[in-house]
Amino acid sequence: MQKTEALALSAALLAAAGELTQRLHDGVVARGFDGLRPVHGFAFSRLSAGDATTTDLASHLGVTKQAASQLVDEMVRKGYVERRPHPHDARARLLVLTERGWACTRAAEEAAGDAVGPWVERLGEEQVRVLAGQLLTLAPGGPIRPIW
Repeated sequence: MQKTEALALSAALLAAAGELTQRLHDGVVARGFDGLRPVHGFAFSRLSAGDATTTDLASHLGVTKQAASQLVDEMVRKGYVERRPHPHDARARLLVLTERGWACTRAAEEAAGDAVGPWVERLGEEQVRVLAGQLLTLAPGGPIRPIW
């Protein structure tokens, strides 16, 4: 692959990721979960996997523990997350999605279906499945984080 092709591919993937992030965010807001920013969605992706602490979230997002702690404070105030005692570390707290947090996660899943719909219309369902498999081969485990 030539450098210009590699740059074009990079730009296309970044543009698709940016558009997808915005469409997911807009879809979540349209479903009644206001007061959120796209960064919250990246936090939800880690918290929904379970067993997360503020330190884990900071690592996932690529931010300082202080920045992650401020984000967690905001999510707690908005009713999406609660802190619980950690079963193995008395100094740490587990971050757990509340029912509102899980409802927001389900709204993001619905928004993802809406966001990918145009891809299916343009490429066909089989090609989108192939694309998904190829992308999972390239980036199998994340983390899913914003580019700060």
